[in-house]
Amino acid sequence: MDKQNLEYITFGGGCFWCVDSVLDLLKGVESTTSGYAGGHKANPTYEEVCTGETGHAEVVQMAYDPKIITYEQLMDAFFFLHDPTQLNRQGADIGTQYRSVIFYKDNAEKAKAEAAMKQSEASGKYSGKYVTEITKLEKFWPAEQYHQGYYEANPTQPFCSAVVGPKVAKFKKHFGELGMLRPEVS
Repeated sequence: MDKQNLEYITFGGGCFWCVDSVLDLLKGVESTTSGYAGGHKANPTYEEVCTGETGHAEVVQMAYDPKIITYEQLMDAFFFLHDPTQLNRQGADIGTQYRSVIFYKDNAEKAKAEAAMKQSEASGKYSGKYVTEITKLEKFWPAEQYHQGYYEANPTQPFCSAVVGPKVAKFKKHFGELGMLRPEVS
């Protein structure tokens, strides 16, 4: 992978443990980092973000090689991972910190995000209007170290085994059939 030409994308689709656990399975994704974005407090902690008072969303920032995986393919994975019609929630996780959001770096990326959302919404996969925010990334704050790779380190934790594990299995099946997974995880 050409580390000098990596691009970055940041988005939130509910609990970052769910999102982070699958994205680094994709060919072309160099790394994933769980964190916080879209809020008004500097250096937020997990406990502060969980109150919903900082304005941050739980997000994952990925470094990826656009020669191997495209922005549009990452958007397909994003919309597959969560229900973009649910406002400020995903399943039992409720609050603005769990909102569906795509953060962009420039107008070109904003246009790609808008096009990807329009295409996904037109597919009819989800009934209802998408509520995904498309917002300029001002600052990304990495989450505490224990959140990084949380599912891989804690697969038997009750939330992980009940929620994250089935999501990982569904993702592997779908994206494995598309040939988009790294060979060692297919």
